[in-house]
Amino acid sequence: MSLSPSALSYIEAHQQEALDLLLTLARIPSPSNHEERRAEFCLAWLERQGAQGVYIDDAMNVIYPVGDVNGPLTVFMAHSDVVFPDTEALPLTVENGIIKCPGVGDDTANVVALLTAAKYIALHSLRPREGGVLLVVNSGEEGLGNLRGSRHIMEAFGGRVRAFFSFDGTCEGGVNAAVGSKRYRVEITTEGGHSYTKFGNRNAIAYLASLIDTLYTMKVPEGGRTTYNVGTIRGGTSVNTVAQQAEMLYEFRSDDRASLAVMERHLEAALDFYRAKGVGVRAEIIGERPCTGDVDPAAEQALMERTAAAVKEHFGQEIRFSAGSTDCNIPLSLGVPAVCVGCYRGGGAHTREEYVELDSLPPGLRLALDLVLGCGGLG
Repeated sequence: MSLSPSALSYIEAHQQEALDLLLTLARIPSPSNHEERRAEFCLAWLERQGAQGVYIDDAMNVIYPVGDVNGPLTVFMAHSDVVFPDTEALPLTVENGIIKCPGVGDDTANVVALLTAAKYIALHSLRPREGGVLLVVNSGEEGLGNLRGSRHIMEAFGGRVRAFFSFDGTCEGGVNAAVGSKRYRVEITTEGGHSYTKFGNRNAIAYLASLIDTLYTMKVPEGGRTTYNVGTIRGGTSVNTVAQQAEMLYEFRSDDRASLAVMERHLEAALDFYRAKGVGVRAEIIGERPCTGDVDPAAEQALMERTAAAVKEHFGQEIRFSAGSTDCNIPLSLGVPAVCVGCYRGGGAHTREEYVELDSLPPGLRLALDLVLGCGGLG
């Protein structure tokens, strides 16, 4: 749907407020599993705008329930966490028409778009024509956050959720299918010892290196797209010590459930091979994201078409849908139609040079409000 004159006037009148909110929120550190400061800020901000019933749940989600939450629900969320471990204010600059700050786009600009839509609902005391809407600034989307916030929402409300939108990424690309993944911390332990007097003892680093080499001989399964990666390695004590311990973080991903199962069997076989050598091998799963489940194709297509039309109207461009790993993984795995779309233009996501184009913020605000009002039955 097209936005009403009232909604368009609201966005026009609140552009500077939204920009100021982005500049403030982007500086607040919010590493995954430590989103408390942003959550508290968003809660207080919403309450100042007159939003009723806002609360923070056990997963550190900030939830603004609108309408009858005991009936059919539409969920709109944007995540509060960033990939950066900073605990002090994040560095931000504004120059030449761009805002630079780690995490400013992914996902802070989208949080601001969601909050701006929430304020419009609160100011006009809007209620859905039927059921309810949940506006959620959610936790745990990035990395080892393991989709904590999205999982909690679907556990609490999943039986009533009929449609799910995640505001994440930029406006150029959308996600309509879930890339599943498994993430492991794998540890190798040996007897170790002094590098001279105990030369010949087994070295945990050498065995870990051999294991990594074995995993990288894997030919990925056919069907869908499957990848794997060793992201970090660490271990050892000193240059003159035969390492007793070494570990790595390893993940594999696929948009195909059967391929994920093949990758898991390959990992288990490799670990068993090294256990048989008498070294200690411990594998701990630290993250798991599911693939798409049994989603009604017509319902999913309807969300995609509605989202594409809104992006076309407000940004004047086509959106490209593809599979991805987002908060939508959880509802999609449960058969709930879900789409992920971004509300800004920018680049450098997951780098400290991340940026947002200033002139993309107004159309992003309009896009978010359009989808929330139209798909949430509030228009």
